[in-house]
Amino acid sequence: MTGDELARGVYLGLLLAVVAGYFIVRNRRQLGEMAQLAAIWLLIIIGLAAGWSLWSDIRMDRMPRQSVITGAARVEVPRAPDGHYYLTVTLNGTPVRFVVDTGATDVVLTAQDATRIGFDPADLPYLGQARTANGLVRTARIRIDRVELGEFLDHDLPVWVNEGQMETSLLGMTYLNRFARIEIAGDRMIFSR
Repeated sequence: MTGDELARGVYLGLLLAVVAGYFIVRNRRQLGEMAQLAAIWLLIIIGLAAGWSLWSDIRMDRMPRQSVITGAARVEVPRAPDGHYYLTVTLNGTPVRFVVDTGATDVVLTAQDATRIGFDPADLPYLGQARTANGLVRTARIRIDRVELGEFLDHDLPVWVNEGQMETSLLGMTYLNRFARIEIAGDRMIFSR
């Protein structure tokens, strides 16, 4: 706890003590009724705080996931609460979660995702470079034999493995250009061929 946080805590504690003291002095003849009301308000505040802290977990459980429309040759992806579109694509039989990045030229994997699909990042030749928000990073080019998204099956996708830190793999234009149409309708991104 920093000094500022401690000072805020002391200030709020004193403020609460003054307000509580006022109500106790003002209603000293009805302390039992006041204690009952205070207990009710305390339970309401605890319930609201618990709901607020669990909201992100509840939202992720209730948030719609990507859906594949069978026979219509399309995939719909809902916009995430952070404003991005996340898509799970199966690479060589392993599902990998991507953020759709129309500003990225290439598909870029995190080192963790590269490991999951069978590549050892320590053994890759990092011959390329990329400029990112974190600065210049080294990259290694690999090829993915089998790429599946719903009914869509592609082969021989060039992919770059980023040696630097990344939270999520990026699904860039080298894969997105394989679709006949990508559109945003409301809060959904729709891929179709």
